[in-house]
Amino acid sequence: MKQLTDTVWQRRGVSWIWDDIALNSIAKPNEVWSLRELVRASKSWPETLPCNDDQTVVVAGLDACLDLMPPQDGDAWLGTELKSLILSFQDAYSGEAALVFWLPGGQQRFHAGMASDAIRWKCQASYREKNIEFGRLLWGEAREYPQEIIMENGGKPAGYFHLRIT
Repeated sequence: MKQLTDTVWQRRGVSWIWDDIALNSIAKPNEVWSLRELVRASKSWPETLPCNDDQTVVVAGLDACLDLMPPQDGDAWLGTELKSLILSFQDAYSGEAALVFWLPGGQQRFHAGMASDAIRWKCQASYREKNIEFGRLLWGEAREYPQEIIMENGGKPAGYFHLRIT
């Protein structure tokens, strides 16, 4: 998987981050939206964005939402509802803004296949043995993406970045 050391993820595209330093580089706690606020905003996207000097929306709660659903429902919801929200966001801001999902603990929940770079989300609770095909559902396993976000040279991944989902 390619690594991204550039800060483009803070201004463009869609990212899924789990690193506190990455989160603090783009948002204050009171600027973070809930998943519900994102859904509400998608009905009429605002002219100004809450984070990173009007360049970014940070959303919390995706992990909890996925944890409440059986894996097959999570698959369906990611591939239809969430993907539709992401596409709407990209269109509304002409790709000139960043949508960032804050997933604390994501480093233990995301699994990348070494041979294929397939990204899977490890389910919790009674579905521990199941995975949600995150990459296939959201970006169709495009090989050039996602990229691992690296905050400092030699550092551990802070999340995943995708410039434009289609």
